[in-house]
Amino acid sequence: MGRVYKYGDNVDTDVIIPARYLNTSEPSELAKHCMEDIDSSFSGSVENGDFIVADKNFGCGSSREHAPIAIKAAGVKCVIASSFARIFFRNCINIGLPIMECPEAAEKIEAGDDIDVNFDTGVITNKTKGETYQSQPLPEFLQNLIAQDGLINYTKSKLAEENK
Repeated sequence: MGRVYKYGDNVDTDVIIPARYLNTSEPSELAKHCMEDIDSSFSGSVENGDFIVADKNFGCGSSREHAPIAIKAAGVKCVIASSFARIFFRNCINIGLPIMECPEAAEKIEAGDDIDVNFDTGVITNKTKGETYQSQPLPEFLQNLIAQDGLINYTKSKLAEENK
C-alpha cells in the first residue's frame, strides 16, 4: 500500500524529468529531480511504494528512458493512468516499472489516497475511499520482466538458463 500523487492530462517526459538533468543517467540523481517542474515537493516527499495516478496520455513527448527511470528510482511502485503514450509504456516495461491503464481509477482516485494494486488480478484498491477498480491484470510475462528488474536482466537470466 502507498500514497497517491495525482496529475492531470498530457504529463510529458520533459515534466517528469526536465531536460536540464539529462546530463546523467544515474537513477538516484534523476530521482532527485523527478516531477520537479510540475510538483516541486514530489522528490522530497515520495516514499518507496507510493503511486502516481494521472489522467490521459501520461508520458507523452520524447522517447527518453530517463523519465521512467526517474520515477522508478524515486520509489514509485506503479503508475496508473487513463492512458499512456505508447513509447513511454514500452520504456516502463523495458526498465521494470509497472504501469496500469484504468480510466475509472484515474478519475476517482485523489491525491493523498492510500491504494494498493494486485498485478495478478488487476484490482486497484482505494483504502481511503473503500473502493475497488478493475484494470487489466499484468500478463505473466510482463510480471516476469518486472520481477527481473526489466528486459535486460530478464534476457540475461533467460540466456543463462539456456547455457546451463
